[in-house]
Amino acid sequence: MASIEFEGKTYNLDEDGFIDDFKNWDEGWMRYVKTQEGIEELTAEHKEVINVLQDYYRKNGIAPMVRILSKVTKFKLKYIYELFPSGPGKGACKMAGLPKPTGCV
Repeated sequence: MASIEFEGKTYNLDEDGFIDDFKNWDEGWMRYVKTQEGIEELTAEHKEVINVLQDYYRKNGIAPMVRILSKVTKFKLKYIYELFPSGPGKGACKMAGLPKPTGCV
């Protein structure tokens, strides 16, 4: 299993570069993924998407479909892609500490 060190903490990664366990998520992980995604500043909108993803995951054990994420946040899909250039599945779910969604390329 691969691992990275960021801000003095070690994170274990799965084969796709996602954090190994949702329980290991913290704001340091979020900042690490931010740098990997090329996002300059985390806005309130970024954090809202992350919170929605995490809440949904806690309740259902999976990431929500994109249209549910869009409906709950009231953000158009295009805007979610502007927030997370690699997409809601890869970028947003990764930043939120969720496992790679099924069907995500």
